[in-house]
Amino acid sequence: MVRKAGDLSIGDVAKVTGLGVHALRFFEREELFLRPIPRTAGGQRVYEPADVEWLLLCNRLRESGMPIATLKRFAQLVRSGPGNEPERLALLEEHERAVREKIADLTAGLDIIHDKVVTYRRHVEEGTAAGLWSPQPPT
Repeated sequence: MVRKAGDLSIGDVAKVTGLGVHALRFFEREELFLRPIPRTAGGQRVYEPADVEWLLLCNRLRESGMPIATLKRFAQLVRSGPGNEPERLALLEEHERAVREKIADLTAGLDIIHDKVVTYRRHVEEGTAAGLWSPQPPT
């Protein structure tokens, strides 16, 4: 294969996506791309801008907690073409539900932390912080 304008090397894709070269090779091995990645006569991988767009989406899905197995299933569905959109939708809806649940849990934790920050701030400002949750019981 001859590289054409707009084609990207593995190094280019690594820079744009923030993924390392090893991660890109892993994505290829695990069939997470939407197409087989072609190579030049010299064996260098040749990516297109659409591959980068897909990787950026994959990064977001992974950062939001989507397991590799689910991402792999999603890639398989997209790769297989039209006709499975309801299954893709169900997969994405389930992930959305999981992310919203995680956000709710984090928000609840943040609320508790904020209450403690307010309490400690007040005690520090008033000079009454000594002994707050001290590991030693007061004598």
